Amino acid sequence: MQAEPLTIDLADLAATTRLAEDLALALRPGDCICLSGDLGAGKSTFARAVIRAIADDMDLEAPSPTFTLVQSYALRLPLAHIDLYRIGSPEEIEELGLEDALSGGSALIEWPERALDALPETRVMMRFEGLGAARTVKISGPEEFVDRLNRSLDARHFMDQAGYPAAVRRHLQGDASSRTYESVRAPDRDPVILMDSPHRPDGAPIRDGLPYSRIAHLAEDVTPFVAISGWLREQGFAAPAVLAQDLEAGFLLVEHLGTAGVLDERNAPDPLRYQIAIDCLAALHATEPPRTLQVEDRAHHVPAYDARAMQIEVELLTDWYLPWRRGSDVPASERQAYLDHWQALFFKLETAENALVLRDYHSPNLIWRDERAGLDRLGLIDFQDAMIGPSAYDVASLCQDARVTVSNDLATDLLARYVAARRGQDENFDETAFYETYAIMAAQRATKILGIFVRLNQRDGKPGYLRHLPRLETYLARSLQHPALHPLRSWFAKAGIGQIES
Repeated sequence: MQAEPLTIDLADLAATTRLAEDLALALRPGDCICLSGDLGAGKSTFARAVIRAIADDMDLEAPSPTFTLVQSYALRLPLAHIDLYRIGSPEEIEELGLEDALSGGSALIEWPERALDALPETRVMMRFEGLGAARTVKISGPEEFVDRLNRSLDARHFMDQAGYPAAVRRHLQGDASSRTYESVRAPDRDPVILMDSPHRPDGAPIRDGLPYSRIAHLAEDVTPFVAISGWLREQGFAAPAVLAQDLEAGFLLVEHLGTAGVLDERNAPDPLRYQIAIDCLAALHATEPPRTLQVEDRAHHVPAYDARAMQIEVELLTDWYLPWRRGSDVPASERQAYLDHWQALFFKLETAENALVLRDYHSPNLIWRDERAGLDRLGLIDFQDAMIGPSAYDVASLCQDARVTVSNDLATDLLARYVAARRGQDENFDETAFYETYAIMAAQRATKILGIFVRLNQRDGKPGYLRHLPRLETYLARSLQHPALHPLRSWFAKAGIGQIES
């Protein structure tokens, strides 16, 4: 469906560059952007600014493809810059590789009117009018693309209003959800991070009229992030300060804690940094967790990590991972036996120690700040899904990092360090109960993530997560060695999972 056309006035070259940045952040694979207008209207200038924004290199040489017809760029988002001015007939466009370019990237096409009927029906038309520095651009295209562009333009307006006018925006990362992040740089200001998190449940209702996100207590807007960040900072932990917020729209500007992580130059866990990370958890778990936090006129009730949430997560293995691995659905009797085992384990957790569970406490979300001291050396991000639940969960998240291999020896050392710290805080700390809870939560987390990573591949077209599956099975095998998990271990053995040597 075609959207209502947009008309944008560009006062000068800087405004054209800003629009190029805004469009670059909205681009997705398959987007075909057609740039039309008279000679000197600014088509090539705009295309060059888009390319440089995606490359994050304002000095990148991006020559006009007038004579080569195509210039290709292997960037974060692969780009093909195509000029059709010199083609003899529309049929020649097949020789330029447009179809291949759109299969994994985007295309910027100048003089599209030379072969308009040969271009995709989903193309976006941008017509530039005017000469000199000032110009007007008229944009028409599919509703889905225009919605993306409007979201990016809204983010620009939010930053302008927050005191970052004319900021340089660059893609930072996306995660497994609908959230995206940008680095934002403005003159005479420290760099900050833009979080773009539109209000969005995770899919259609699947049980009791609720979507998966509601059952699993996943954040559906930015309010939980603001609430938990403020509480963590009050307790002395290095969470980013929220500098500006639009709760309704889902935009935040937050402090940039740094770029160094907790991995070494070989992309392996740095033992010292992981020790500080485990110390941080020990300190957090000695703190009474919050129940209700106020953000503007909203009350954020920190949810409980209850049996229903844990069950919907472990069902991801029988709903996604096993069918993908086997090529067939899991029989109802096998599935029910699996859930019965988990229900017995969830019952054991009713007496487990509870704390604030940050939920994704692993290497991608831990920032190392070498110039700081104590626990302030460890920056914490991505905690909007925090709940109150078994404290051992985040310990398992760190010691069985889904994206990088934590050796059994390092994990053992970290667990011993954690237990020693907790005993130092409380002489009644129950080590035996902790290790049982740790095994249960580690197995639950590995099981859940096996399903999530397959779902990301099958449903969302993100195959890169599949490379982590062998690591997760190894972690699962370790956890299943605990006596409390032996009945579940037998089920996994019959299913052919979790039998890798630990």
